[in-house]
Amino acid sequence: MMSLFDNLAFDCSRKVTHSYSTSFSSAVNMLAPSIRPAIHSIYGFVRFADEIVDTFHKWNKSFLLDKFEKDFYLALEMGISLNPILHSFQETVKQYNIDLDLIDAFLHSMKMDLTKKDYNTTEEYKQYIYGSADVVGLMCLKVFVNGDERKYDELKDSAMALGSAFQKVNFLRDLKSDIELLNRSYFPNVDLRNLDAGTKQEIIQEIEEDFRKAYAGIIKLPATSKFGVYTAYIYYSRLLKKLKDTPSREIMSTRIRVPNYAKMGLLMKSYVNTKLNLL
Repeated sequence: MMSLFDNLAFDCSRKVTHSYSTSFSSAVNMLAPSIRPAIHSIYGFVRFADEIVDTFHKWNKSFLLDKFEKDFYLALEMGISLNPILHSFQETVKQYNIDLDLIDAFLHSMKMDLTKKDYNTTEEYKQYIYGSADVVGLMCLKVFVNGDERKYDELKDSAMALGSAFQKVNFLRDLKSDIELLNRSYFPNVDLRNLDAGTKQEIIQEIEEDFRKAYAGIIKLPATSKFGVYTAYIYYSRLLKKLKDTPSREIMSTRIRVPNYAKMGLLMKSYVNTKLNLL
């Protein structure tokens, strides 16, 4: 009855995805049913690591993150874990041959969050984004191409650009909580407490360029994943537009969101564009 435990583990990852991000969960539901569990497992893994460094303030975060990493590699070696999130993730890593250096890079960026508060150089900024976001895009791409290494190599730059765009949008949206609650500043050489319109526009343009590169890859994705990825793309594009239209001082005083009714409209737009081959 091992299949019962496997199914339970992947269901736990699905519930984590839905609980923490209804928007991402909706996008995953637009993927082919055959690959949804794998994407849920990737999200569950990265979300738990992120929660350790961002939320578990009453506990020894370094210890918890180290244990999380060791438990993952033990699960990978044994082929099982009593932590359902790690169990489902190790299954996905093996099934889709996800490179371990991607996982190591992700965990390295999470460890940076434990001690590093400011990113003063472009090199530091890019290193953090690569580990915290780009590699997650590459893990998902491994699932999307299902073993087609030629396709993976063709689309990897676009997948990384999409990961970067999502992360930078999150940075801009979460300025208030990052600075006031976590005392972190990711954008290099920027006084985020006094963000001016010119600097905000430079950040926006950087993200728009990432989205442009990402779109070039989205239109080449297999049919099993194109609709879901495009749905996430247009949601974050709309969020970026709202940030672009919001005065700098307001970004620091509130958290910009896309309302649920607008999300439904974006979903319909994504569906129509995909079905009519308008991408």
